Amino acid sequence: MDAISLLKIDHKAVSKLAREFAVARRAEDPSRVSIVRQVIEELSVHMEIEERVFYPTIRREIAGLDDDILESIEEHHVLRWTLSELADMDPTDERYDAKFTVLVEMVRHHVAEEEQDWFPKVRRKMSRRRLSAIGEELEAAKSKVARTPLPERQH
Repeated sequence: MDAISLLKIDHKAVSKLAREFAVARRAEDPSRVSIVRQVIEELSVHMEIEERVFYPTIRREIAGLDDDILESIEEHHVLRWTLSELADMDPTDERYDAKFTVLVEMVRHHVAEEEQDWFPKVRRKMSRRRLSAIGEELEAAKSKVARTPLPERQH
């Protein structure tokens, strides 16, 4: 699978979990806590493989995307801290659901920029073969990266 397709599948998985959370929240279903845990893990892995494999490769091989990539890295930074706060937060805290909702809004913004702005540029500039090779690297990295937003703080 090519790198962009793999990353978009990750984006869709998190979007699906966000919808599940919204339903669980309305129903006051305790499963919302496990949904948040899944999102924390999914996003932690996703951001790590982007930063370890995808972003450095794109920066080396395609000119003109440095600003986009640096902005994405900064967005990841903010997302990691929000994820970390959620991981440490008691689900009964009155701000828990609100914090998750804001996280989802930030993720949607980040995904829209990647998918609508700079992923198409990458697809135009890279061969299918190269994108497939990067996709294999991303897939391999998934099993090797931390599943927490701030691994040095282990929750």
